[in-house]
Amino acid sequence: MADAELLIEEVSSYLKPQDVEHVREAIEFSRVAHHGQTRQSGDPYVTHPIAVARILAPLHLDTQSIIAALLHDVIEDTEITAEQIAEKFGHPVATLVEGLSKLEKIQFETREDAQAENFRKMLLAMARDVRVILIKLADRLHNMRTLESMRHDKCERIARETMEIYAPIANRLGLNDIYLELQELGFKYMHPNRYGVLSKALRVARGNRREVLGKILDTIRQRLAEQHVNADVSGREKNIYSIYKKMQSKSLAFSEVLDIYGFRVLVDDVPSCYLALGALHGLYKPIPGKFKDYIAIPKLNDYQSLHTTLFGPFGTPIEIQIRTHEMHKIAEAGVASHWLYKNRHTAINELHKKTNKWLHELLESLSQSSNSTEFLEHLKVDLFPAEVFVFTPKGKILSLTKGATAVDFAYSVHTDIGNRCIAVKINHELMPLRSVLRNGDRVEIITAPHAKPNPAWLSYVSTSKARSHIRHFLKNMQSGESAHLGERLLNQAFQAMSINPSDIKEGCWEKLLRDTGIKSRQEILADIGLGRRLNMVVARQLACNSEAPTETLSKSVITIQGTEGMAVQFANCCHPIPGDIIIGLIKPGKGLIIHTHDCSTLNPGNNGQWLDVAWDKNITRTFAVNLKLLVANKRGVLARVAAAIADAESNIENVSFAAEDEYTVLRFTLEVSNRHHLASIMRSLRKIPEVGRIVREQNAP
Repeated sequence: MADAELLIEEVSSYLKPQDVEHVREAIEFSRVAHHGQTRQSGDPYVTHPIAVARILAPLHLDTQSIIAALLHDVIEDTEITAEQIAEKFGHPVATLVEGLSKLEKIQFETREDAQAENFRKMLLAMARDVRVILIKLADRLHNMRTLESMRHDKCERIARETMEIYAPIANRLGLNDIYLELQELGFKYMHPNRYGVLSKALRVARGNRREVLGKILDTIRQRLAEQHVNADVSGREKNIYSIYKKMQSKSLAFSEVLDIYGFRVLVDDVPSCYLALGALHGLYKPIPGKFKDYIAIPKLNDYQSLHTTLFGPFGTPIEIQIRTHEMHKIAEAGVASHWLYKNRHTAINELHKKTNKWLHELLESLSQSSNSTEFLEHLKVDLFPAEVFVFTPKGKILSLTKGATAVDFAYSVHTDIGNRCIAVKINHELMPLRSVLRNGDRVEIITAPHAKPNPAWLSYVSTSKARSHIRHFLKNMQSGESAHLGERLLNQAFQAMSINPSDIKEGCWEKLLRDTGIKSRQEILADIGLGRRLNMVVARQLACNSEAPTETLSKSVITIQGTEGMAVQFANCCHPIPGDIIIGLIKPGKGLIIHTHDCSTLNPGNNGQWLDVAWDKNITRTFAVNLKLLVANKRGVLARVAAAIADAESNIENVSFAAEDEYTVLRFTLEVSNRHHLASIMRSLRKIPEVGRIVREQNAP
């Protein structure tokens, strides 16, 4: 148990003697609980929790965290219960251990569902106590260090999960050393051959460049001393994964990656950071576009530093980071600096508050995910915050993910701003909402009281907050619209049964809800509108509960107004417009789909419920229709066709063409009010001499 004694020695340096004794008790408790259990390597299982605790000891985590690390697997892998842990070591320790235990007793349909639910539980525990994730990251780090004893396929799966989830979480929390090691080990087991080749090449390069590194280090120290800047300067070697990413992104061979070394300059205060920067820019020429000021605008995890890349001797690029000693504490320990440094200054406390805020916002976004795929997608999007910094009209700086659009910005300001946005001004100019934001942009969102999210936004937003809130709004909107349609369909069924809907008593609805186990009438109506329940079946169930007559008469017709929203869809195969004879088909989960009566995609075997539908007489909206024109290849013909369409008061949504020898096939998607409007457009087009044939394209594949 040499590792156990080393752990005791390490925690003795900062814990009180009585707390060290509690740690000794926890080591013995863990050893007894895991007695007879071994790891894949054959080592006694207790070596793992001790190693996890030793990873946390240099961060000076408190006694409860160290004990929870020692016991983190006992609930999951032994007969020990949370109550026994609480009795022996206190409720806070038991709560931490429970937050770290997987949901093993629950059966999931897929591995992805299980993974999503385990992450969801971990994040909930994390939001209550950030120490949960610190212990979990240490647990994952030790597992990665000892992964070689696993099967290759399992190694690859664990490594991918580490790269996609755990390393980004460590980065987001500012745990730089853990983040870099998780990345390195993840790369090693995901791509063992690439890792081996690069590792060997780096060892060779290290020997060749050691002398150059030493000379640069001495030169930097000398220049800073000449400028009276008190600084600690150190050189560091980039890890293999960061070198690989550079090779991959810039299509470079290893021999072309010259900047495998970086230098760190630590100074006493913020003014000295900028003095040091000026001194080094005078020593070596800076490479344009390679300077970043993370002091004025910190990263999301509160990382602060000046980054610059210089042309060094022999044409070697030199990457330099300049920061204060206080900034360095946060850069290395991140949120763990809350425990590591007893004399906590404002920046450390502020970081702790920001971390808690981020966790709660993340959970709020993730809570709106409807399935495991959506949950993991939102989680991964949030954990890769390549940043862009933009300004509000009042000058406040907001940090967004790289690739964020104006819609992402709107939701980052406030959910209501996002839901109501209709336009955006970027640097005082009106721009499309899909515009991708760049560093330094000034963004002003224009809203309208009755505006609502557009489903098309989901195709270009990049932040999990925007994506989850849009989906949540659309689901609620669809539910409301589906319930309205369901009520119409149910009333149609009542009319067919000669029942007045007002004759159905409240008790009939309550009995139906009890029998089906559904919570509300709204949900049943939404199910009818979405085709999950048949209107006639629900009508009969309600009628059986009442004394209303059930004589069946002819079905009434549902009128289509075109403003029903997402509950009623117009089939893309035949593009029905007012004036066409139409038929309705309810498909489970999709609601009511309107087709023309002669649509070639319809057949008696269609899976769904057929409905008699007709157009309302007072439709004001426009509909898309496809026209195919065969025109002579003459100059200006496209302009004449477009002008005729405009004169007929129609708008062109899309146009494409395919040229042949003497003729060109033009395809238009136009906005029309009804068949009469379409006929008017076609008459106008036939007056153009070059137009040979006009066909309304329906039943497109």
